[in-house]
Amino acid sequence: MRPRLWLLLAAQLAVVRGSSVLQQTPAYIQVQTNKMAMLSCEAKISLGNMRIYWLRQRQAPSSDSHHEFLALWDSTKGTVHGEEVEQEKIAVFRDASRFILNLTSVKPEDSGIYFCMIIGSPELTFGKGTQLSVVDFLPTTAQPTKKSTPKKRVCRLPRPATQKGPLCSPITLGLLVAGVLVLLVSLGVAIHLYCRRRRARLRFIKHLRLHPLEKRSRLDY
Repeated sequence: MRPRLWLLLAAQLAVVRGSSVLQQTPAYIQVQTNKMAMLSCEAKISLGNMRIYWLRQRQAPSSDSHHEFLALWDSTKGTVHGEEVEQEKIAVFRDASRFILNLTSVKPEDSGIYFCMIIGSPELTFGKGTQLSVVDFLPTTAQPTKKSTPKKRVCRLPRPATQKGPLCSPITLGLLVAGVLVLLVSLGVAIHLYCRRRRARLRFIKHLRLHPLEKRSRLDY
């Protein structure tokens, strides 16, 4: 039996369970027709000279589905393609512990689940798979229409007009000064009159006290 036929038979009979040894990213990818898709498989263990295989499952996993061998990565040969594979569309290259499957000019018939795999002794170890969907047009997310809410009208009271410039005009200042001077003059006059009245009162009282003494001196003579 040819090695590649044995590989497909072994993959068909194996129980495909995602392993943490091989981590595939992304889990799902949608690509437009005639564009390029890149699928990554990262090995969490040291593989040494172990080969990495890439398989495709066109249908959902079932008893009727089967795996197609696409290509493998060999440390000495590089990319080794499977039979009946368009070699110009598929390439595998290594970046440290990551093994990347590069698909160019994809078509809707390239849609399916892509698995990376290593052959151990004796088990097969699969990644969890990456589902590739090739569409003619990528869906666009429609933005929800925003309803315009009417703005509430706010009634504002008119603000009092503020006077700019100097607070007092020269005329106002002159009137204030004149008023102060009048008050000072009135106060001075009032004080002067009060003093004169007090002096006159004191003189009158003094005169009354001296008048009886003059009468007594006349009687003695």
